[in-house]
Amino acid sequence: MPIKIADSLPAAAILEQENIFVMTQYRAMHQDIRPLNVLILNLMPTKVVTETQLLRKLSNTPLQINVEFLQTASYTPQHIDSSHLESFYTTFDQVKDRKYDGMIITGAPLDYVKFEDVTYWDELCTIMDWGVTHVHCTLHLCWGAFAGLYHFYGLERYDMDTKLSGVYPHRIIKKTSPLFRGFDDIFYAPQSRAMGISEEKIASVPELELMAVSDEAGVTIVKTTDSRHFFVTCHPEYDADTLALEYFRDLDKGLNPSVPANYFPDDDPRNPPVVNWRSTGQLLYSNWLNYYVYQTTPYDIRNI
Repeated sequence: MPIKIADSLPAAAILEQENIFVMTQYRAMHQDIRPLNVLILNLMPTKVVTETQLLRKLSNTPLQINVEFLQTASYTPQHIDSSHLESFYTTFDQVKDRKYDGMIITGAPLDYVKFEDVTYWDELCTIMDWGVTHVHCTLHLCWGAFAGLYHFYGLERYDMDTKLSGVYPHRIIKKTSPLFRGFDDIFYAPQSRAMGISEEKIASVPELELMAVSDEAGVTIVKTTDSRHFFVTCHPEYDADTLALEYFRDLDKGLNPSVPANYFPDDDPRNPPVVNWRSTGQLLYSNWLNYYVYQTTPYDIRNI
């Protein structure tokens, strides 16, 4: 949340130059406040794990948030009890006439699968198009980010020969962005994917701006110039053991996976990983919620 100070206090200009959120008394007095409505389209097979990871990040803020979970109707997940979906999830037909302050579209384990070959691709495109007029700001994660860039701008991903897995350093390109308030110049975040997109393709679309990159992992954060869509290819919401669980799962399947980079101390899977991305994840989600949803969404949600 911002600090509230007198309109004419000299420190205000200095703090704003340092990318610190300052709210003047005038603005504070004229704020309208209500709970935020956030819809999460959870495409991950590990529903409960993903729910917990995202809710953990969304909850550590003074904002009041009403969260709903959305599932696809054209594909029924195989790794979750149907009673869980019936109890806690809704479908697009049930929400299509409503409006939301924010929406999160998660990743999905669909490396090397063409978008058009995904069972629920048409439904996902319908939901993404619906979001343009019914959601104030959408956060696309990992596979969901590549799907969004492809659907809205026709940007083709490239497939990697081997899966990118590990914790990588990332450079902030636009340091003045509110998204990065409180960030270090270099931040660390997990990556787990076998696809990427070139900086040149992002630069070819005037409506897109590159926000963060990694020398090893490539394009990491992109947003639209109107700040209505964010595309994040990393996983700052991951738990300490998420990459380990993925690694040992693939090992048990005989897939001969590479040890996740910069993750296990001494690159030894017998050593428990040390988390160096938890604060990054908290800041990313809190800043997105505060500056791009709460501070800019209409008070009357019908005006979205």
